[in-house]
Amino acid sequence: MKLVQIQPGGQEREQVGPRLPEFLRKPRTNFHSVQLLKNDLRRLKLHTVCESARCPNMHECFHRGAATFMILGNLCTRGCAFCSVPKGSPVKRHFSLDADEPANVARMAREMGLRYVVVTSVNRDDLEDGGSHHFAETVQRLRQTLPGARIEVLTPDFCGDLDAVARVLDAGPHVFNHNMETVGRLYKKIRPQADYGQSLDVLEFAKQHRPEVLTKSGLMAGLGETEAEVQQLLNDLRSASVEVATIGQYLQPTRRNIQVAEYVPEERYERWRAYGLGIGFKSVFAGPFVRSSYMADLVSAEASGE
Repeated sequence: MKLVQIQPGGQEREQVGPRLPEFLRKPRTNFHSVQLLKNDLRRLKLHTVCESARCPNMHECFHRGAATFMILGNLCTRGCAFCSVPKGSPVKRHFSLDADEPANVARMAREMGLRYVVVTSVNRDDLEDGGSHHFAETVQRLRQTLPGARIEVLTPDFCGDLDAVARVLDAGPHVFNHNMETVGRLYKKIRPQADYGQSLDVLEFAKQHRPEVLTKSGLMAGLGETEAEVQQLLNDLRSASVEVATIGQYLQPTRRNIQVAEYVPEERYERWRAYGLGIGFKSVFAGPFVRSSYMADLVSAEASGE
């Protein structure tokens, strides 16, 4: 759908895509809390996916002292259509891993007083191990520094290298998350360097390798998927023994990213939630502002029956 907006002076500017509905306009008012946490993160040279992916919940989460650490740097080797994380070749930019990053993540988590820590990363397809040793070291440092905290990892697919997946799992996270992001039909458009079946294999392997670890995956709505395709994805996740699903509205982070196909009405999320629970998920967190790591501590507690 094309819209024409009249600018000051009578000029016209064409807008493409549906207009953002009021229920998706989230206030950003906690500037002081956001700046304080950003200053602390920069002091230790740390990144968060909250900032790099331009999450709409950042003001809320930073204000309550929560953040999702993003390790392996701030440069991703993949070009997913939905993501605003900086992209490029670490090799061409002479970008090396920060050996202090695992310890600094643990230090920052301790300073923040976190009882639930979420760690994700960029894709590092340039590294032989996909960055899995670095990921595992970060988990180990967190376990040593915050022995009472629960740790959730949100990993890339490591190009299907199950040894890399096992390496991260063996470090001792409590929750293993790998996002499917979208339905199978849209993979070439949305995740051109990923594979639907491979991502399911990663999730299934995680549960087989460490049955005690809670498995989780998320998807975005509003990219052009049908309701039947979402149900099929939920079925595929359950077949892979995934226990927790998150579903939220895709919001275009920059003009360079793919446009929103649809703003999903709120009642559809409740249908998906009911469907997911009906086929055996322990928890389905679904709603317009739901993100994979949003309220992760509460979602984990619900799935664990706490």
